Amino acid sequence: MLQLGTVTFLQNSYIFVENTPATDRFFIIQSGKIRCYHETPIPGSSPSMLGPGDFVGVISCMTGHTQTETVLALTNVSAIMIRRDQFPELIKQNPGIAMKIIRAFSRDMRLINDNLTKITLKKTSIDSPEQLFTIASYYENIGNSEAAAYGYYQYLKQCPRGSSVDAAVKRFKALKTHTNPPYLERTNDLMRTYPKGTMIFSECQTGAEMFIIQEGTVRIVRVVDGAEVTLALLQKGDMFGEMSLLENKPRSACAIAYENCKLMTINRANFDQMVATQAQLIARLTTTFADRLWSMYRQLVNTQMPDLREKMIDMLALQLEVKRISQARGVAYSTGFTPDEIANLCGIPADLTAQAVSLIERDQNVRIIDGRISVPDTGELIKQARFYRKQNTRRSQQN
Repeated sequence: MLQLGTVTFLQNSYIFVENTPATDRFFIIQSGKIRCYHETPIPGSSPSMLGPGDFVGVISCMTGHTQTETVLALTNVSAIMIRRDQFPELIKQNPGIAMKIIRAFSRDMRLINDNLTKITLKKTSIDSPEQLFTIASYYENIGNSEAAAYGYYQYLKQCPRGSSVDAAVKRFKALKTHTNPPYLERTNDLMRTYPKGTMIFSECQTGAEMFIIQEGTVRIVRVVDGAEVTLALLQKGDMFGEMSLLENKPRSACAIAYENCKLMTINRANFDQMVATQAQLIARLTTTFADRLWSMYRQLVNTQMPDLREKMIDMLALQLEVKRISQARGVAYSTGFTPDEIANLCGIPADLTAQAVSLIERDQNVRIIDGRISVPDTGELIKQARFYRKQNTRRSQQN
């Protein structure tokens, strides 16, 4: 039988501190008020005030990563304490708790996506379906005909009377003679395959499905004002597309097969059944979303690092931590990333990319083998990145 404990935090006491090691528990507030904030100021991010029914510490608890924010008790606070090993049983008895957490994660990921786009590209995205034509044109211009054909088709489907219909028809017909983009229309296939370079879904497209990667790698990107920023590279076991499924809103980013991919599809009916009957799977889903959100918070911190080499090293360390690569001394690891890909993940402008690549290629904790980044000592590189972040936080607090 599930037995949950309660704990009291006195006014002005710290419940969690940003960047400290993870604990195996999180809290649901019963009474009182708390303040959550980031030690390193991040544009677009402001302190939040939480109260009864809200939860704190879930991201770090479920992922085992460091705390993402500092949480301070503004009043005396009473909270229910939930250990990580109790979570599946908790949501089995009360699936509404899991859904509240998942929906909050989904909302936060959408907001962070927007924030990352504003910071890295100095632009805001356009949520109109008319943007589908712009996205398709971008991929046609860079030579990705499969993604372009998919984008034009979705534009014609969602904007049959749009301002660029004639041009979209002409371009789609021309591309269709030598492309074969998969799944232009939604199907009931549980498993789908996507060749490398093809588009799974486009930013601003309507959608009511999420995906679990069975094989391959998927790149999540946004296109703004003729430029592209990579938000994430997802691997086998990762889930994506959940925001449209949960919020019934247009896609906030594009998903493109970075390698040949095999994906499991989950629609609304499947998802509702999962919530009702598969507590372990929903617990895993919560952990997956928490991992994604932790990574996105770290990306936001990375945007505030002005030094190009420090920025690149920190982003490289983030990729190791996301993949849970051993941090033991002397462990070597081949990342599979090129220096240009790490620069793209950092959102470094094109005119500074060559300089950034040159700096990371000369770093003592990095080796370039066959054009890919290899790390001779993962523990040293992660330690190096941690030092850079602390330096940046101190500089931010002094300014």
